Order: sequence, then C-alpha cells, then structure tokens
Amino acid sequence: MAGDDGTPPPSAELRTDIAHPARIYNAWLGGKDHFPADRSVADHLARMTPDVVASARANRAFLGRAVRAVSALGVRQFLDIGTGIPAAGNTHEVAQSVDRSARVAYVDNDPIVLAHARALMNGPGHGATTVTQADLRDPEAILAAPGVRGLLDLSEPVALVLVAVLHFVSDEEDPQGIVKRLLSALAPGSVLVLSHGTDDTLDRATAAEVAHSYDRAAAHLHLRPKAAVERLFAGTELLEPGVVLVPYWRPSEPLGPDADRLGVYGGVGVLRAD
Repeated sequence: MAGDDGTPPPSAELRTDIAHPARIYNAWLGGKDHFPADRSVADHLARMTPDVVASARANRAFLGRAVRAVSALGVRQFLDIGTGIPAAGNTHEVAQSVDRSARVAYVDNDPIVLAHARALMNGPGHGATTVTQADLRDPEAILAAPGVRGLLDLSEPVALVLVAVLHFVSDEEDPQGIVKRLLSALAPGSVLVLSHGTDDTLDRATAAEVAHSYDRAAAHLHLRPKAAVERLFAGTELLEPGVVLVPYWRPSEPLGPDADRLGVYGGVGVLRAD
C-alpha cells in the first residue's frame, strides 16, 4: 500500500495557474489531470513541433520496455524520481506484472502529482509502493526519505528510474553530479534507466522556441545533445543498443516513419562494481 513519507499533504503549494512539466506531459499522453495553464503550453508546443506528442508517447513506451528489461535481469526494486501524474504503464504496473513482489518508491516534487499518486496507491491492485514528495536536486533528502529507506533495501540492486526529468535540471545544478550521487548509494548490479530530451532533431530556431515555451512553466527546459546524455551514464555499462532515440531502444513493434524525429534519447546502464 502507499507509504507515508512524513511530508504534509499538498495544499498551499498548489499553483494551478502555472504550467508544470508533469501536467504538460499528462496532456500529451491524453490524460485529464491538467489545467488550462498546462494545456496552453502543451498545445503551443504541439503546434510548433508536431512530433512532441509522439515523442512523449514514445518515451512512455520506452519506460515500459526498459522496466521489463530490468525485471528480466532479476532486479525487483525501483526508485522512480520525477514519476509524473499516474497514467497507464506506470513503473509499478509493469514491474509488478512481472513479479508481484517488486517494490517501487516514487518521488516527485509536484504536489498535484503527489495527490493523484497517493490516491491511486491507496486503492487496490498493486504491491509494495510508496510515494514521496522531494526534489531531484536534493538527492540526500531523497535517499533519507522514509518512503525510500523504509521500502527499498539499498544493499541490494535497485533500478534508478530518471525518465524525462533531467532535462529540467540546469548545467549549473549539475545533473551528472546528481546522478552520480544517487548511484553511489546503490549496490553493484543496480541499474540506471534514463531518458532525456534533445535538440539534435530540431533546427536551432525551433529548439530555442521550445526551450522558451517553458519559461512560463514551473521548470525550465534544458535540451542536450547525445554526448551529454551519454555522460549521464558514467560508471555504468550500457545495455545494447546503448543511448539511442527512444523508439530504437529494443522496439517491440515496427518503427514508424517519424522515429528519427522523436527528440528523446534513452538508455539503460548497469552499475559497475568498481
């Protein structure tokens, strides 16, 4: 059942007048858990870059394939940071469909995300799952949170899931350092599942306008090239096919004609025992 992470219930922190990345993403996935401010940004970006909706859905499909691949390695613990508003194909749904004993600790900083996730986790149909309010930029707080420490055994392998979240962390906030710190707390054999938006598939003017669109959102967007995304996997051994645009990561069905235009890189790396 849902764990109590000790944080107060979301209330005064709710800002429905400011677009939030998780709710923009929810709009692209066809969800209903967003507000006019979120829909405004989502629609603007979809008009400007029509592939953005397909990219979001391809990213979601990547998450499912990656979690299944990690489960096939025998990993049964998942730390999913920046989980977003619950939608079909959540990490716990996929992992617990493979093994009911799989444990999933969700972390997000948006109180609306937390409200929806906690409501879902209080219902039936899932195994050991917790929801914690914390920010990726504070890995120490995440690692110390009761909802994480009380559920996951960090002396055993854990899958660290950072899907479509690090592109909201600026270079000054050191995304590579954040990943390194989180991985340093995990046992050898742990796995990093990561995806990240890129401007490699966009012309310069469009990339700038996409980033600018997030200036009125709760988090700014920092698209990065493939080499920068690959550096986030430092200390891990990448599984085949490496870091690729997400439709190309172990596809389960034929690729569509737009696969080369979907601007999200993804990969899975196993933590080395250095």
